[in-house]
Amino acid sequence: MDKITYRPARDELAYTFGGRMPVAHLRSGDVLEVVTEDCFGGLVRGPADLPSQVCHMPYLNPVSGPFFVEDAEPGDTLAIHLAAITPARDWGVSSTFPHFGVLTSTSHTATLQPPLEERVWVYGIDRQAGIVRFRATETDHTVDLPLETMIGTIGVAPGGFEARSTIVPDSHGGNLDTPELRAGTTLYLGVNMHGAMLALGDGHARQGEGEACGVGVEIATTTTLAIDVIKGVPTVWPRLETDTSIMSIGCARPLEDAYRIAHHDMVGWVESLTGLEMLDAYQLVSQAGRAPIGNVCDPNYTVLAAVDKALLPSPTAAYDGAHGRLRQLAAGLG
Repeated sequence: MDKITYRPARDELAYTFGGRMPVAHLRSGDVLEVVTEDCFGGLVRGPADLPSQVCHMPYLNPVSGPFFVEDAEPGDTLAIHLAAITPARDWGVSSTFPHFGVLTSTSHTATLQPPLEERVWVYGIDRQAGIVRFRATETDHTVDLPLETMIGTIGVAPGGFEARSTIVPDSHGGNLDTPELRAGTTLYLGVNMHGAMLALGDGHARQGEGEACGVGVEIATTTTLAIDVIKGVPTVWPRLETDTSIMSIGCARPLEDAYRIAHHDMVGWVESLTGLEMLDAYQLVSQAGRAPIGNVCDPNYTVLAAVDKALLPSPTAAYDGAHGRLRQLAAGLG
């Protein structure tokens, strides 16, 4: 096992999952420290830097990678433990877009009212105090919010030689945009091609559930993660595990289909971990579960089904204890 450090040059950033050559090779048990850029590629730095003027489609939402994972084959699961996510700068940015976000007209929800104004907010980040400072643009109002760093976009290559935009969340991962992708969480992704081709980026200093305006507090990060290949165990949709919870992720439009995917997967997962009969598992998830929303603005929406482990009757360890192993590994290598 090794600790590998990777800092991409600007021309090494990727904008798709799939269709790229690997930038480095990893093995099960490796710890990776990787620098990621923000969703604007670092080009939005102040109120005058309107994204529509300084950024150019499709060069948005860059990811670092892909990383070829030795011994990862279709039908396996890649476990990725997020050990640390540190802001790389003392500021982050957010914005509104004329035709992006929940409360504006979009190409898929076409209405006749004027588009929203494009505007940029700059947030100060105090890493020692653990604070993200919101500052209103039209008044002198400020609010200190908790610094809750997360990775918005992380995934593997899709199957069938597809290349998917990094803006899209789906079964391969991608732009999941859930605050649950924070330090201490293990992400499980099904492997679709030889080497898995892991990539990540789009850090947020924080984000409200749903990401209503379409943009979190966007930051560059230094992210540390540990990986493991779980052989012969498929994972159809992304799953998360923390010390206290398990979570299934569904990505789709309309929103209720994302909800259905996540909860269908969670019922099956609870059934397999506990030995409960299917309808008993369904009933338990119905009464004990939570449904955090990731995003309701990307090309697919993201909904989670979450259950506290303490509420499950004598569950076996998910993925043979991969979460605990990787947490200890990352802690041991610093």
